[in-house]
Order: sequence, then C-alpha cells, then structure tokens
Amino acid sequence: MKLVVQRTLESKVEVNNKIVGKINKGFLVLCGITHTDTEKEVDILARKLCNLRVFEDENDKMNLSIKDVGGELLIVSQFTLYADSMSSGNRPSFIAAARPEKAEPLYEYFIKKCEQEGIHVEKGIFGADMQVSLVNDGPVTIILEK
Repeated sequence: MKLVVQRTLESKVEVNNKIVGKINKGFLVLCGITHTDTEKEVDILARKLCNLRVFEDENDKMNLSIKDVGGELLIVSQFTLYADSMSSGNRPSFIAAARPEKAEPLYEYFIKKCEQEGIHVEKGIFGADMQVSLVNDGPVTIILEK
C-alpha cells in the first residue's frame, strides 16, 4: 500500500463537474493498493497517517497530528501510484496495482479505519475519472508505504 499525503488548506474531488468530496485543513491522501496488501498493511498505515505529526505547534515546529489540529481527510484511490514506467518503453505498466475486486474493499476498509481514529473523512469515487484540486500547505508532501 502506498499513500501520497499532502497537507492542505483545502482540497476537493469532482466527478462529472460535481463535487463528491471536499475538506478544509487536513490531508489529501492519494491511495494506491497492490496485490500483496491486506488489512494488516491498512491498519498500520491508517494509524501512521492519523498520528503523523506535520502540523506546526505554537513554536512553528511540525509537532502536531491531524487529530491535534482538528483536521480532515480527503482520500482518493489512485492505482497509478503503482505504475512501472522504467522497465521498458514510455508507456507505464500498471500490473503491480491490485485489481478492483481486491483494491476497492481495502480502500473502503482504510477509510473506515481512519474514521475510527475520530477523523472526518471525505472520499473520491473508486474507479471514477476524477478531478482533484488542492491548496498544498507548506508545501508538505509525504509518501507512506508498507
């Protein structure tokens, strides 16, 4: 499982010109799932994400978690995080990405685990053609992988 986590002041995801998920301060999380992922990897990354300390405290040190600042999550599935663009040619291969029948239940489980941490979660639509926009705060972008 691979997460690209961007600290945002606001972010949203649209499908067919309709906003399906929108947050203010928090994280936009692009979520990729591979064949070997299980609920174990999801549990570990959900806990890590929800306790990641990258928000500034009163001394301007990145020392606070999303929970500490009352932030929100916008989680968007993105199979292209598992693109192999180095093996041959210029057209990426996506064979390392899990098939939808495996990936979608783990994606939904990941959302549920984050909600159980007490964080408000918005999401994209799995498998849809989405337009994602954000105001990256910092910028701060972290990659988490298990």
